[in-house]
Amino acid sequence: MARSFRKERLNERLKELLGELILNQIKDPRVGLVTITSTSVAPDLTVAKVYFTVMGDEETRKATRQGLESAKSFLKKSIGRELKLRQVPELRFVYDDTLDRSMRIEEALNKIHEEENDD
Repeated sequence: MARSFRKERLNERLKELLGELILNQIKDPRVGLVTITSTSVAPDLTVAKVYFTVMGDEETRKATRQGLESAKSFLKKSIGRELKLRQVPELRFVYDDTLDRSMRIEEALNKIHEEENDD
C-alpha cells in the first residue's frame, strides 16, 4: 500500500497549527495546558482525529474536551484560512491516554524492582 505523503504532511501541519491556535487564541478557561500529541486524518480527508493530553484528573479532561468542542468552529475556520483547504476536515477530539498508561507501567515495574531488592 502506497504511503500518502500529502496526508502525512497534513497531519503534521494540523498538529502544529492546532497547538499554536489552542495556546495563543483559545481564551476558554476550561482549556488549560493542552498538548496536541498527534492528528490522524482519514484517507478521504473528511475527518481528523485530534489526540490531546492535559494534566489533571478525569474532571479536568472532561472540561478540556468540552472547551475544545466549543472552539471547534473557530479552529476549523482558522485551519481553512491558514492551510487554504477547500474542505476542512471535521475535528474529533480524543484524549490520548498513552502517558497515563506508561506511568502505570513504570510504577508497576518500580514496585516489582523494590520487591526484588527487599528479598
